Amino acid sequence: MAVFRIERTTLLSPDVVWRRLTDWETHAAHVPLTTLTVTTPPPTRVGTTFVARTALGPLAFDDVMRVVRWEPPESAAPVAAGRCRLVKCGRAVAGWAEIEVGPGDGGCRVVWRGEVRPHGVPGALRPVVARSARWLYGRILDGLLGP
Repeated sequence: MAVFRIERTTLLSPDVVWRRLTDWETHAAHVPLTTLTVTTPPPTRVGTTFVARTALGPLAFDDVMRVVRWEPPESAAPVAAGRCRLVKCGRAVAGWAEIEVGPGDGGCRVVWRGEVRPHGVPGALRPVVARSARWLYGRILDGLLGP
């Protein structure tokens, strides 16, 4: 089990941040060698499923994720935090991710927590997996919150 936690603050509003972070297809632009396909019809809700496919030539794996909690931030002031929980349910990667979007100093605070369990990876490599996950999800978060 490789657990990670990332926190960011931004001047963007929670509503804007929520829309950016839950526009699943745009995540792929920040993950090398990866495409992302939502396999259920819009809008996003509990049960929405998507697949991130990472491939380098003939080597590929699918990271299948399903939304199991969907609570967008409230638009009325004061803004209540929004929460989304994803479960990784594919053959290559197990685990979960939680995204929390709420008010922060002059904008928004984002906390992204998760656990990544690549199948077939020995426990001794968990620290490497955790560092890699923190880097990758931090890259995604920074890219989605950027200009």
